[in-house]
Order: sequence, then structure tokens, then C-alpha cells
Amino acid sequence: MAAVNLSWFPPSASWITDLAVVINGTGTQGFRFNGSGLPELGQYSYCNMEHVRPQNYQVPSMDKYQLVYVELVHRHHKRSPYAANGFPKEIYPWNCTDEGLIYSSQLLCPGSHSSTNTYWSVYISPSNPFQPPGLYGSCQFPQITSGGLDDSYQHGQDLAAVYRDQLDFIPANPDGSVSFRVTNNVITSQVASMLIAGMFPATAHNSFPLLIQPAAIDSLEPAYTCAPATALYGTFGPNSNNSVWQSHISAAKSLWATLDSISGVNPSDSGFHMSMDHYFDNLSSRQCHAMPLPCSASNSSACVTQAMADSVYRIGQWEYSWQYRGSDRSVEAAVGAYGVWFAELAQNLRDSVAGQSIVKYRHNIAHDGSVSKILAILQVDNMVWPGMGSEVVFELYKVIATGKYALRILWGGIVLKSSNPTLGSVDMLDLDTFLAYIDGLVGLNASKVAEYCNKK
Repeated sequence: MAAVNLSWFPPSASWITDLAVVINGTGTQGFRFNGSGLPELGQYSYCNMEHVRPQNYQVPSMDKYQLVYVELVHRHHKRSPYAANGFPKEIYPWNCTDEGLIYSSQLLCPGSHSSTNTYWSVYISPSNPFQPPGLYGSCQFPQITSGGLDDSYQHGQDLAAVYRDQLDFIPANPDGSVSFRVTNNVITSQVASMLIAGMFPATAHNSFPLLIQPAAIDSLEPAYTCAPATALYGTFGPNSNNSVWQSHISAAKSLWATLDSISGVNPSDSGFHMSMDHYFDNLSSRQCHAMPLPCSASNSSACVTQAMADSVYRIGQWEYSWQYRGSDRSVEAAVGAYGVWFAELAQNLRDSVAGQSIVKYRHNIAHDGSVSKILAILQVDNMVWPGMGSEVVFELYKVIATGKYALRILWGGIVLKSSNPTLGSVDMLDLDTFLAYIDGLVGLNASKVAEYCNKK
């Protein structure tokens, strides 16, 4: 086994890690929180993050390296907010009448009856005296919006333009060499339905299998139980008494008070006050869909300003950086919470090298909490809140001259830089070194994760 350093190393200092700049600054330091236009290479656009596409993809020297396996994971695309993140009384609806959420079942045996693709059409009966609290309209909360579906389709087209058209790596039509996986949250399947059609146009209006693990043990979301990891996050993240975390809570008290007075959120609502997550989702979801920032339901002149929203976005960036990279316990917590997925990745890489799997392209559609933990374990040098469509790609290459294998990791379309010296800039890193790093943290078949999570 290659010698590796499994220690935590801090991220590089930036405005995101500087609490004084986060609290007292203005604007968003060039970060975008509106629209769906894809950003310039290296630019942060929360509503539609940069991903692999022909305009930015760096093709390795084909006389030196042969691409043999790709595993990709990304956050879903933009959506309506989660119901829990709505204000007690919302002042305008979210309408999704331009799309249908198809819920149906199909018998797979040859000769079986065919089913109708039924979809939900949300309505509110005038005879029903009860009105929905908080977020309302014809959307589900959450659901991928029409804009998010368009972004998903474009994402699929961009990936096909690289891995099919440029590299001739994936087939024109899907076969056993490609695989797609989702979580038990239906929004990932909504993204998959459009992304796959963008990647493989012949699949449109046809059935296509999506891999999914049982809800209680899903490693992609993740949803398996790891009480020690949950408890550890609770010592330095939301709801903790950690001095660093509490310092940012105290520094943002006046902002929280102003937002509460406008939104009608009770100051004792822990969901809105243990972190900036709920306000971040509520406001960014609106701005990603060109909706106005909200005003008070009881005073139309009291409104959330852009400066307030920008402060929420800056604080959200700081919170994610601290939870997933800033704390020296962040790697340990992420290994417990997400180590099983990394064990699966390691086995997929080994199977590819050994010729034991026909799958050469695996595509995982997940969440910001998934991507954050991946970046935590990889110890990304500059941590951000993974925006909509945020993408991490693991590319396995055979070194033609030696027959050995090397790994390249792309984050937002460019080579990922890790603070850990074993990984560094992950550009043709010896595969054995990467596997030794992952095995050292999670164990073969996640044996160390199981031992850690089952501790009494």
C-alpha cells in the first residue's frame, strides 16, 4: 500500500473563511445567485454551477493516457424551496403548471399491459376551507422547476458532447456500459429524466432504469444511520456550543432579527436559527427563478433588500466552509456519514482495472449534503456551498507507457485541488495512492465506517 497522509489539513484562507469580511462586507464577492446562465470557467453561480462541457474540458494527451472509467456525482438542478423553508405566510405563489410530475408504474414482463403516464396536477378546491400554510401554489415543495429541467437537459447534452463526441467514450445509445443512480428523494429522479434525454436523445418518451438503494441505507444521499458522525457534527456545527460556530451566530443576530420581523418567522424557530440554511434556501430559490425578494405579509413596505440577501449568502458560504472543511473534525465526521459511498467508488475503480465490470460510466444524482461530504473527504482547498448542478468527476486513465492507472478529479469542470499533500492537485494521481487514502479512511468495503458507526 502506498504511503499516505490521512490527517486533516485546513483549507486556504479566503473571504469565505474570514468571518469579519462575511459579516461586515457587502455584495457577494463576484458569486452569482440569479439566473441559469452557465458561468465562466472558475466562476461561482449558485443557480447553475459550472460542469464538464466542451468549452472548458481539458483533453489529456491521448498518446499518453487512455480513459477507461468515469464516475460522476452532482447535485440536482434548481427547484422550488423545501416546505420547511417557507415563511409562515407567503405573499405570492409558486406555479409549476408548465410541467407535469409523472407518477406511474409499468409492468416489465414481455406481453404485459401498458400503463398510462399519469402526472400530478395540483389544485386547491374552493370548497376546502383549509388553506396550505407557508409556501403555496401548483408546485410541490420541493420539485425541480421547468428552469431546472432545462438546466438538467443542457447538463446531459454537455456531458455527451465531451464523453461521446469528443472522446468517443460512451455509446450513442445507452447500453450496459452506462449506469445512472438516484437517491430516494424524487427530485433526483426528476433531474435524471431530463438529463438522460439530453445525453441520449433516443431515450426520450421511453422507459429507463435508475439504480436506487433502500431508503434506510442509501449511501448516496446519504441516509444510513451513523450516530457517532451525527453527534460529532453536533459538536461543531448547527445547534452546537462550539465557540467558532457561536461567534458567527452572535455576529449575525441583528440580521436574523430583521429577517424575522419581515418574514414572520418566530425567533424561537430552531430550524431558521441554528444556521442560515432556511433563509438561504428561501431567498436563493426566489432569485434563481427571477422572483422578487419577499416583503412582510402585514406591511408591504417592509421588504428583504438585496443587501440583506447578500449577507445571507455570504454567511451561508461561511457555514458550509466551516462545517465541511474549517473544523479539524470535519474529515472524521464526513467519513462516518459518507464513507460507504467512497468504499463503493473504490470498488468500482478496482473492478474497472480488473476487468470485472462492463460499466465504464456511472452517473450519480444527489444533493448539496452529498457533494459537501465528498469535498470534505477529498479536503478541497477552497470550500463553497455546492450550488445547483455542482459536479465532481472521477476519471480513471490507463498510463499507456507503463500499464499503470492514474486518477483525475474534476470539480466544477477543472482539476480539484486538495489541501491534503497526498492528494494535492488530483491530476493523474497514481491510483494506488488514491485507493490507499480512501482505504485508510473508510476501510475495504467500508469496514472502518461500520466499526465507527456501530460504536456504543
